[in-house]
Amino acid sequence: MTALLVLPFVVAIVVVLLFSALRILREYERGVVFFLGRFYGVKGPGLIVLVPFVQKMVRVDLRTIVMDVPPQDVVTRDNVSVKVNAVIYFRIVDPERAIIQVEDFHNATSQLSQTTLRSVLGQHELDQLLAERDRLNADIRRILDEQTEAWGIKVKNVEIKHVDLDATMVRAIARQAEAERERRAKILHAEGELQAAEKLRGAAHILAHEPQALQLRYLGTLADIGSKQNSTIIVPLPLELLSPFLSTHRRREEEEPKEEPEPVPATH
Repeated sequence: MTALLVLPFVVAIVVVLLFSALRILREYERGVVFFLGRFYGVKGPGLIVLVPFVQKMVRVDLRTIVMDVPPQDVVTRDNVSVKVNAVIYFRIVDPERAIIQVEDFHNATSQLSQTTLRSVLGQHELDQLLAERDRLNADIRRILDEQTEAWGIKVKNVEIKHVDLDATMVRAIARQAEAERERRAKILHAEGELQAAEKLRGAAHILAHEPQALQLRYLGTLADIGSKQNSTIIVPLPLELLSPFLSTHRRREEEEPKEEPEPVPATH
């Protein structure tokens, strides 16, 4: 009779111990098993059987972890204070080291990323921080990856999300951008004037050595004036047509005798 009463309790204890000894790990999970406090091995995925009260297991997720770095106060090399936040993508590649080498790998990676963000960005000027984000992301990722390698963590990517500036600095950057646009506009205008002057010099050289080209230019000008329905038309007269008349007039002036001035009577 007593055995019949004890048997259900024994069966219940066996069932509880059996269920406590079984663990199911998903495909992206691994189990770090400790035997009496000492590292025993990494198990999974699938069904894992543990010895109750003797073996303990810590689950580790191998998927990529997305961690948001809170805004950090950064003073750039040119003494500009900005707030910068970023996002970090990392994953565990060695579950054993991630559990044994560091107490809390997530918190440790977060703190390390904050200090690295301030350190790297503080070595650059504001213009580089705004224009060279890809290079800065690569530098931060490389430093984090080197530091977290001992923890069995691989940093896949780092992205700077926002760079917050105060209103005074935003206005200063706007004025600088406007001045830069004006400078480029003046340079383009000067280059256009230079090219136009070179073209005009070439055209003048051709017209000076080719009289036929000058005549064609005259005819083109007349066509342009006539097409506008003007009441007054100015016809340009080439100097070559007047040269025979001017030479004849000059010869006549040379052939005519010059009148001698009358003598002035002397007064006593």
